[in-house]
This record gives sequence, structure tokens and C-alpha cells, in this order.
Amino acid sequence: MTTENVTHVAVVGVGAFGRNHARVYQQLASEGVPVRLVGVVDSDTARADAIAQEFGCRALGSVEQLVTTHRELQAASVAVPTVHHLKVAEQLMQAGVDVLIEKPLVSSLAEADELIRMAKQLGRIAQVGHLERFNPAVRATLPILTRPMFFEVHRLSVFIPRSLDIDVVLDLMIHDLDIVLSFVNSPVKEIRAVGLPILSGKVDIANVRIEFDSGCVANFTASRVSTERVRKLRFFQPNQYVSLDYGRQDVLVFSVGKSNSGSASLNPQIQVTKLPTVQEEPLHAELKSFLDSVRQRSMPLVGLEDGRRALSVALEIIRAIREHGAKIRLDRFHQP
Repeated sequence: MTTENVTHVAVVGVGAFGRNHARVYQQLASEGVPVRLVGVVDSDTARADAIAQEFGCRALGSVEQLVTTHRELQAASVAVPTVHHLKVAEQLMQAGVDVLIEKPLVSSLAEADELIRMAKQLGRIAQVGHLERFNPAVRATLPILTRPMFFEVHRLSVFIPRSLDIDVVLDLMIHDLDIVLSFVNSPVKEIRAVGLPILSGKVDIANVRIEFDSGCVANFTASRVSTERVRKLRFFQPNQYVSLDYGRQDVLVFSVGKSNSGSASLNPQIQVTKLPTVQEEPLHAELKSFLDSVRQRSMPLVGLEDGRRALSVALEIIRAIREHGAKIRLDRFHQP
């Protein structure tokens, strides 16, 4: 592997999840993937120094310092708070650097449109960090999709004092919104939603019902104040019920009307199949895919338009939650 073939990368923002990006880039390099982590950037210089020492790269205090001292830089992960995504991504892309931007893409649709315009104008590869797209269970499900008509989705997490600058919809539920939107591939017709702040100043638990033009209905529950961790997606399509567990990375398919004497089902009319999956950390698969797009100058699997679509629905949900809160006079909840 020559130096010319190596993709030089950096991570901007090395908080809880940004550190994972640095860890995986180093892991990929140790596995023989032609990538080199040259630096990490964080406004907290002590944190940047600690991460840089841990992963054998350079600590920098700003994007300006990064792009001026590392002109060999080709790609970067953007894991700063959402409100800074546009500015940081703009600085990097204008310096000729391809970007992977953590979810949610940005704070508004206007910012998303500006990102899309800028990436096209500058000819940059830009990917959104919807890492559940790279979950082996999701990948295994894609070939069996026919016409999903009903979803029941739960994403529950114990309280951790991180990402409290955004609602649980943008923090957790957006993963499942992206998956369901990609599975259904139909415009949203109606959204009904309720949510409450529990331990933070933002919505910590939410329940949402979405109806699509196709007739499909999806129910979502997201909580970051649960006593347990649950990440499951279940859906019905003609003659099939599919149960996907993100955490276990497995998929069970219950098919009706197919006889199978070897089935574990108590009902001979129902065939139960466990889809084959290859276990892999989704972030590992996501960063490998991003690096492939950078090297090949190919469209990323999850592009900016996908990030904008998920953000658009998430913002509609937040608006619906606020309207519901105002209607029932949840003054502590209702925010201007």
C-alpha cells in the first residue's frame, strides 16, 4: 500500500460519538484499509489532546488549523453539535475535503438545501450518518421487501446526558424515520404526534403515527428516559410479518401459506425463517462505504437528499408535537 493510495481523514468534534469515528478509522487502517487518521479537531483542546494521543494522530483546535496544516486531507467526519454542521461542512468542502455529516443533517431545511447546493457546486462527496442503513439486519431485509403496509417501531434508551440540545425525535427517532422512509418509498400523507419533556428541556419521549400515500401506516415510539434499551422494527406486508432487531442484528420472517415441515412454528401454515446476516458494527460498515465513495468518486449510499428527507419529516413531527402540547396546555412543554 503506497502513500499515494491512502485516504487521509480527520474527525471534527470528538465527543462521545466523534471518538467512535476516530476509533473506527484507526481500526480500519489496522485491518489493511488504505486510510490514515491524520487529526482530530475539538474546541475542547484537552479532549482533542486525549483522543489524539489515544489514536496516534494530531490534535487541532479549529477546522482552519486542520485544513491549513494538513493539505493532504481528503475526507472528514463531522460530529460537532447539529447547529454547527453547516458551517463546519462548508469550511471542509471549500477546502476540497469530502464529508460524512452525523445525523441529523442540519437544523433546518434551508440549511439542508444550502448543503446540497454547495456539495454539487464544489463536486464533493457528502454522506449523512444514518448508520442503521448499514446495520446487517437492515441490509438483510432489503431483498425481501414487497409492499410494507404497517410498521411498529420502538427505540428506547436509558437517559444519558448527551445530545440534549435536540429533541428525541432528532436524536433517536430519526434513525427509524430514515429506515421506514427508505422501505416505504412513498410521500407522507398525515402525521399525528405527542411528546413530553421528562428530564431535559427538550422532548424526551414521543409517539408518532404516520400515514403514507401508499396506504402504509407506521407507528413510532422513541424514548431516552427508559429503564431498558430496545431497538426493534416490525412490519407487515402481504403474507409476511417481519421482525427486525437492530441490537441483535437479526431478522425473523413469518410467511403465511407456505408449508414447511421443518418450521419451528406451532402453526403448519406459517413458515418461520431467520435471514442470514454477517455481524458487523454499523459504524464500521458506514465508514468503509464512505471511504469507498471518496476513492471511487461515487454517490454515497446515504446522500444529502436522504438526510433532508428524514429531517423534513422529523421537523414536521416536532411541529405536530408542539401543536398538540399547546392544544392540551402543556405549558412547560410548549416552546415558541
